[in-house]
Amino acid sequence: MSAQLTVLSDDPDAGFPDPARALREPDGLLAVGGDLSPARLLDAYRHGIFPWFSEGQPILWWSPSTRMVFRPEAVHLARRFRRALRGCDWVVRADTAFDAVVEACAAPRPGQDGGTWIVTAMRDAYAALHRLGHAHSIEVLDGDALVGGLYGVAVGRMFFAESMFSARSGGSKVALGALALRLGQWGWPLVDAQLDNPHLRSLGGEPWPRPRFLAAMTGLVAEAEPRGPWSGRFGTLPASALADPGFTAGFAPPGKRVPQ
Repeated sequence: MSAQLTVLSDDPDAGFPDPARALREPDGLLAVGGDLSPARLLDAYRHGIFPWFSEGQPILWWSPSTRMVFRPEAVHLARRFRRALRGCDWVVRADTAFDAVVEACAAPRPGQDGGTWIVTAMRDAYAALHRLGHAHSIEVLDGDALVGGLYGVAVGRMFFAESMFSARSGGSKVALGALALRLGQWGWPLVDAQLDNPHLRSLGGEPWPRPRFLAAMTGLVAEAEPRGPWSGRFGTLPASALADPGFTAGFAPPGKRVPQ
């Protein structure tokens, strides 16, 4: 294992090994060490790599053999859930409470032992990316109360989701649905959700093999997109807008195709 695993140098511009060199066990572990500087993080995302480690561990970098991917028009919200949203007063905004969303995502979930992979170093790193206009949060609000949300990193026309949370039932689903709606309107065809799990599949996530994912995202991350806060661009979206069963259909501008 140690013979295959790359130890990164202190130079954030040194680059990463080819994701095809990632270990099979544990699946996707590619490199160790380095730092969480904005330059290193953005380089990682541009190559389909992300950091994931726990308190007391070195920085670990991953590119799993199977990647969970959402196409915005394929995000699925159950019919019963959509019906409940018709009378919902929640609204969705972006980049108005980034630190609060990250803090909520870092809070231990029921059944966890109290630990979190969103350690202090990770929070600081993504806060720095947010200040530079690369990391964004989606906030679901009931009045002034934050009831759900997610955060991630935008590179080119690709969004890399990091984590989401619900303080009230359905909060994270509304955040994902609102993100899908806006990205569909903007012509962004893919959202990376990193790891395959049954919950994400139930929401429309698709497990893609690493080569397919890398081929699709490579062109998207190279496209020119304005960076900076999404608060104005995203606007205020009522959660009730997601009640339509076809809420994501037809939002992609002409000529924008989902990579296959």
